[in-house]
Amino acid sequence: MHEDSPEDSYEAWLRDRVPPGGLSAKSTAVLDVLISQPRRASFGSTADIAELACVNVATVTRTAQALNFAGWPALQQQLRARYLSALTAPEVAAEHGASSEQPCLASLRRDAESLAVSRRLSPDVFERIARSVAGARTTLVVASGSYAAVGTALTHNISLAGYPATLITNVTELANASARITADDVLIAISFWRLYESTVRAAQLARDRGATVYAVSDAASPALTEAADDVVLVPAEGVAFFPSLTAGTAVAHAIVAQLAAIDPDHTRAAVQAAEDQWANFTLLHRSPRRS
Repeated sequence: MHEDSPEDSYEAWLRDRVPPGGLSAKSTAVLDVLISQPRRASFGSTADIAELACVNVATVTRTAQALNFAGWPALQQQLRARYLSALTAPEVAAEHGASSEQPCLASLRRDAESLAVSRRLSPDVFERIARSVAGARTTLVVASGSYAAVGTALTHNISLAGYPATLITNVTELANASARITADDVLIAISFWRLYESTVRAAQLARDRGATVYAVSDAASPALTEAADDVVLVPAEGVAFFPSLTAGTAVAHAIVAQLAAIDPDHTRAAVQAAEDQWANFTLLHRSPRRS
């Protein structure tokens, strides 16, 4: 089993975000609480953290901002993602097991919260990804396990919009594709929770070969972050054993929506050509009327 490197630890990630000039004494006390009590930091309120650090709530918010987050909610999202990434699936389920809410409703509520967080993503990153995909020789989407669901939606719609794209879901395909990738290609790595080692390695190899690399994740490791031109961070926390793919899928939809706007005539023609073939192969139960 792959072990995290020391620089990939929860503590190292937090300390690496400390600004060059350091933190104030009170903010350092908050940082010490975040490091020493990762569970409380992941699930507690600003008042909880303030009480543990013997500071006021405003100091907790200022500390989050000093660590280059918009505020406490943005920092806590990352704290929790990284805390959960260190747990096994049964341990993750145990963290979610105390709720009295019905699991189905809790899952829907959590996904709605994740989508609300995702709305804060900058449109600029989607524009960069879309333009890179539009200009690439081909786009390789790497996504294993259940994360392939996000990759399938993304790859299918990139291709439908008229741009070459391939989904890679197993290591053998990935090794072969990595041997062929060039500086004219784009690789989009999709992985959440504890991350697939093969996905991280593919991103590194693609970057070494000069390709443009993007990652969609909830808590990217330093290795993935360093390999990627941009990392789109979205929540992937579920309510049981399983990560949620709702926010990741929403990001896939956002990318292709932006892609379709790059050259609407090109996309319109590609979609029409595909639709003609759907009719030719009698794919659809309900076909649109022809004028």
